Amino acid sequence: MSNSLFRKKSLSSILSDASERDSHGSPELRKILGVKDLTAMGIAAVIGAGIFSTIGQAAYDGGPGVIFLFIITAVTCGFTALCYAEFASRVPVAGSAYTYSYVTFGEITAWVIGWALILEYGIGNVVVSISWSSYFVNLLEGVGMHLPAWLATDPSTARSAYESAVQAGTPTDALAWTTAPLVAGYKFICNVPAFVIIILITILAYIGIRESRSSANFMVGLKLVVLVFIVGIGVFYIDTNNWTPFMPNGFSGVLKGVSAVFFAYIGFDAISTTAEECANPQRDLPRGMIYSLIICTIIYVVVTLVITGMVNYSEFDSVADPLAYVFEKINQGKIGFFISVSAVVAATSVLLVFQIGQPRIWMSMSRDGLMPRRFGKIHPKYQTPGFSTVMTGIIVAIPSLFVESALMTDLTSIGTLFAFAIVCGGVLVLPKREKTAEKRFNLPYINGQWIVPVLFIVFLYGFRERFMDSLTNLSHESHQEILFLVFILVTLVVTVFSFLKKLSLIPILGLLCCCYLMIEIPTRSWAVFFGWMAFGLVIYFSYGYWKSKLATKS
Repeated sequence: MSNSLFRKKSLSSILSDASERDSHGSPELRKILGVKDLTAMGIAAVIGAGIFSTIGQAAYDGGPGVIFLFIITAVTCGFTALCYAEFASRVPVAGSAYTYSYVTFGEITAWVIGWALILEYGIGNVVVSISWSSYFVNLLEGVGMHLPAWLATDPSTARSAYESAVQAGTPTDALAWTTAPLVAGYKFICNVPAFVIIILITILAYIGIRESRSSANFMVGLKLVVLVFIVGIGVFYIDTNNWTPFMPNGFSGVLKGVSAVFFAYIGFDAISTTAEECANPQRDLPRGMIYSLIICTIIYVVVTLVITGMVNYSEFDSVADPLAYVFEKINQGKIGFFISVSAVVAATSVLLVFQIGQPRIWMSMSRDGLMPRRFGKIHPKYQTPGFSTVMTGIIVAIPSLFVESALMTDLTSIGTLFAFAIVCGGVLVLPKREKTAEKRFNLPYINGQWIVPVLFIVFLYGFRERFMDSLTNLSHESHQEILFLVFILVTLVVTVFSFLKKLSLIPILGLLCCCYLMIEIPTRSWAVFFGWMAFGLVIYFSYGYWKSKLATKS
């Protein structure tokens, strides 16, 4: 059984399967995406709810110095993007990290990654749809339209808001919990706008990649214009005194925003799910990833510096719309309304990219027999994975009606970082390939034999106080500090192997950076993550393991 669990899919078999599908006249995905489209898709996925909402709380925790967290996260994603690019140039088929892990680690790992990616694309879209709903309701208010409060939130949030209002002695007449009708003795509260936008985006993703591409490109263009406009005006209202102190809560305060900041970056890997729709995937996929990551990092850093210069960081606590808020503070309310419009567009583009990504992962899993065959069917007219797209819409739309977004953000970040770490580790075990005349991306080899140990020593020195405190108080340390010690142990093992095996530096740095960001996420989210993984393994052993079509040979 163990051999079956770790059976691998060879690069040659993946490419021959693709050729076989073509030769049998099976419906194909349209190969129309170029490097500009892929870059736009990456920007569409990254510049979304993060810059219009979660950037505020991150700035409150870390002050202006939160830009260092954006840079750290971008560097982490950059290392990961290079590893994705290496895989994408070798395995130009849909499936993202799922397919890559199948090649390197085998079936059971591939299933686990595919299941984790549902957190990134599926549950991640639940969070984004809730954010979209919030901005959309504000937009309606701005034009004099009022949606009942009980139709624009979830029951948990509504109840918390009601209890907080009662404790504070503020009016509760207009709150969702007070105004919601009773159905069978229960308060009927649901987030209708979040549900509707998911349905509409699913329809667009179902119709075709060409239509999705055009829509994404338009929304990206609009977002970039708006952000340039915000920076262009905001720079004249900067008070440099607001940048002092630059890190008011120290580096630990900066790191408190890990989930929020990393959530802003997830999705650039969605580019890799469109490999079979690229005209030249070996060349364009790597470029699209790197270009979009560089552009988005510059945007995040500049916008953060502008808004923390306009308004003191301490005012961003619990501010859901920080970009609109800073302009209201300088009596430019009309600009704030314009920003709300842009936030709706930004979140819509993120939803579209994620709704494109998830079905293509399921399509790849179906081809390997790990999911029912219907998930792999290509629509003969629209040339999209039709059934997978519809199922993705249903799975995302229904929870968006009722769930709370706070836990979902952390959970999505863990799932994504886990997938990233596996991809980086996978590059280390790929066989060397011979140089060819064909232009393909090649991950540069940098010998990590001495560099990794030096970096490990520098890290231990920089975190020596935390390390010693964790060791001294191990018996009554928090779970967060135990995770830190586990990270130190993992890093030590990786360092030893780097020295002995002369491992490539870039994937090692990507792996360790992802692991470090993971341990900074609250432990309560880890418990839910492990529960999710356990549920996925139950499904695998009850269906996928027995239905897999792979031959045992690699």
